[in-house]
Amino acid sequence: MAIYAFARTGDDLADEGQADAQTRLEQLQALRRDLRLCTTPGAQFQVQWASVFRNLAEQITLHHLPLDPLHHLLDAFEQDVRYTQEDKHYETRAELLDYCTRSANPIGRLLMHLYGINEADSLWRSDAICTALQLINFWQDLSVDIPRHRHYLPLESNLESELNFAHALMIQGAALTERVPGRASWEIGMVVQGGLRILQKCRAVDTLVKRPRLNAWDLPLLLLRSACMSRA
Repeated sequence: MAIYAFARTGDDLADEGQADAQTRLEQLQALRRDLRLCTTPGAQFQVQWASVFRNLAEQITLHHLPLDPLHHLLDAFEQDVRYTQEDKHYETRAELLDYCTRSANPIGRLLMHLYGINEADSLWRSDAICTALQLINFWQDLSVDIPRHRHYLPLESNLESELNFAHALMIQGAALTERVPGRASWEIGMVVQGGLRILQKCRAVDTLVKRPRLNAWDLPLLLLRSACMSRA
């Protein structure tokens, strides 16, 4: 919850409200300054997000959370602001994947740290799942993002190719369910199956016009598919 509150705060500063780009970047820099203070005993955080950082600082101390992934999230939020301000497109998939190393993969890395998992193959699979989820969210949200001058579909590619790539990446990461303990394995299985289900829906509608969503009718299918993963 502490990690989520931090990420939500940064994402909202980058995306929500009517602030101009310069103000957003200044707020994100202020957020970064408070993040650096999280390892300083008795630090005084900015009032508007003091509770976020008090909770985060407690968890950083308790679980020895690395700060780099949290800073990488802020890097991604700042990149979003700049790209939106400039109405800039990603030219290649490689550029978009580089962005995902900061916008998505840090969350998986933090969770792996909490699960006590640090071997290279599992971290790679975590990155694969997180990047795939980020890409799937992009292709799901085209009708929302493009009017906001957020252009994630690489100019060198097309949507069908990117849907196929995200699917392959998610499948590569799915074996992570065998590496994590207890309930976390089931939760990751549900995340994987939820992402794959959204991909199916993206193929069935024009996501430039309509945003596909999961609904209550999808839940039994996701539970069944996740259970099959856990027995595989």
